[in-house]
Amino acid sequence: MRKAPINWTNMLLFSLTPLCALTVVPLYGIYYGYDLFEWAVFAAFMVFCGLSITAGYHRLWSHRAYKAHPVLRFLFALGGACALQNDVLTWASDHRRHHRFVDNNDRDPYSAGRGFWFSHIGWILRYYESGKPDISNVKDLLKDPILRWQHRHYLLLALIMNIGLPALIGWLHKDVVATLLLAGLLRLVISQHVTYLINSVAHMWGRQPYSTSHSARDNALLALVTYGEGYHNYHHAFQWDYRNGIRWWHWDPTKWLIRSLSFVGLTRDLRRCNPASVETARLELQYQRAREKCTLLEVPDKWRQHLEKEYQDLRETLHLWNRHRINWYEVRSKKLQDSFSQLDIMHIRDAYREMQFKLKVQRKRWNYVLQDLANLQLAAG
Repeated sequence: MRKAPINWTNMLLFSLTPLCALTVVPLYGIYYGYDLFEWAVFAAFMVFCGLSITAGYHRLWSHRAYKAHPVLRFLFALGGACALQNDVLTWASDHRRHHRFVDNNDRDPYSAGRGFWFSHIGWILRYYESGKPDISNVKDLLKDPILRWQHRHYLLLALIMNIGLPALIGWLHKDVVATLLLAGLLRLVISQHVTYLINSVAHMWGRQPYSTSHSARDNALLALVTYGEGYHNYHHAFQWDYRNGIRWWHWDPTKWLIRSLSFVGLTRDLRRCNPASVETARLELQYQRAREKCTLLEVPDKWRQHLEKEYQDLRETLHLWNRHRINWYEVRSKKLQDSFSQLDIMHIRDAYREMQFKLKVQRKRWNYVLQDLANLQLAAG
């Protein structure tokens, strides 16, 4: 097959910038050195660009997981131009097609099915048919004047944010070259490839606790360097959630930023997936894998019946817990509290707590069953 034509602009950009970052940046450091202020500016630019992509380009605009104040949208638009990953309309269009046609080599712009190199950066270096520009799926974003402004002036904004602003800071600090090399060049290369790790690594290495219908995986180590984007299996299963890491211990600075800004009115209408739906997805996949193990290990029918019973019990308990949870949250709503007596409120609260305890016990029973099955597998080989 004839290879797709080379995109020479991108080929030169993504070849020369890493080459300079690997040679010029350390050589300047050896001969002239970098001070703490210059490294601090580098770090600030890294975080600003990274969160503009994860909180802005990704969760705000691509998935509409929450709404943001115009001031915040403007800052994210500037940070995205600084990240040099294209304008919002193009980025969001590619990403929405990625989710809609994930792993489809002909329609997913950065399908992991075409290998690590392609999904990481190769898709940018040639004019592939799967990556052909088409913003027909972002008509909702065209209503935002900030995004239309960024789209029209993207090249100018990219030059200002990547060269002009670092140079100005360096001039004020009396070392333009050092600041340009760190906050401009080195930051640009690292921040770009950190984002691209989600397209490549997060679709190849990690766990799949919620769905195996796509290649996306949860990778806690990757989350550490991608501002929380590493919980990618969850994200593909529940892409409308403003969170990627849903547990309190999950490293997800993007989630914390969005949530924190809601307290000062800069973000609102934060969308979260129903916890029952999340737990049900986990349960269904665990049950599917357990049945496959039973077939592989040829376990007795009595054991299979035990597995089936625990599965059905936990599924029913999840359903009841969700009903009681909804009732309790409705009662807690200020708008509805006047409709209930204090006795009714206490009764609904106690019923919810009782169901919470029952779910905890039932989940422990289910985990014991899964552990027993894992022990059988170890014993078998």
